Amino acid sequence: MENAHKIALVTGGSRGLGKNTAIALSRKGIDVIVTYHTRKEEADSVVKEIEGNGRNAAALQLDAGDVSSFDEFASRLTNVLQEKWNQDQFDFLINNAGFGLNEPLASTTEAQFDSLMNVHFKGVFFLTQKLVSKIADNGGIINISTGLTRFSFAGSGAYAAMKGAIEVLTKYMAKEWGARGIRVNAVAPGAIATDFGGGAVRDNEQVKGHIASLTTLGRVGEPDDIGGVIASLCTSDMRWVNAQRIEASGGMLL
Repeated sequence: MENAHKIALVTGGSRGLGKNTAIALSRKGIDVIVTYHTRKEEADSVVKEIEGNGRNAAALQLDAGDVSSFDEFASRLTNVLQEKWNQDQFDFLINNAGFGLNEPLASTTEAQFDSLMNVHFKGVFFLTQKLVSKIADNGGIINISTGLTRFSFAGSGAYAAMKGAIEVLTKYMAKEWGARGIRVNAVAPGAIATDFGGGAVRDNEQVKGHIASLTTLGRVGEPDDIGGVIASLCTSDMRWVNAQRIEASGGMLL
């Protein structure tokens, strides 16, 4: 297979879109390292599922919002790459880790803002900076954004603003690392039925019905609608796609 020896690192890969992405990558013949914050058992379960697909996998703990921990994480990543793959580099970084916040701008606290920024923007900036030397030439970076940078729902302002920053950063990463053949793209999911943001899109029938009514394909998104999009960007079929915002929302609010 074209990706027989390729390795992807998926942050926040123990559940939701990260888990789905990790499994989709393994189905395309790509080995996967997932990070988890606290859910080690769930991450280990994802590793087992990937191994069941015939690929190598590993799980590493990471607090994606704690920049001071990134040196130590990079060291652990180097060790696992050596031990499990006998190499120093990996091929694809998927900056997926995150959490939702639904809070009007007028009542968003500084603590909430800082927490969002640390995970969704500052963490992505500095983790990628720390790891880019470990990404093989002609590899790729995929930053997870959101449909909320194009359309707006009250209460999502602080979260969406962080993702807007990520979309600009994506272009600059592509610009600066293109000389190494590293492609950088942003994938912007619409509303997806996971436990993200308290699971409202998955569990609240009223919310689900409202979003379905705003979506051209007439339903809410499922994790399976997104993981394959991200995984596809890690294949040679998408080698000429670079510095793009790719929205996968089923056509929300057209």
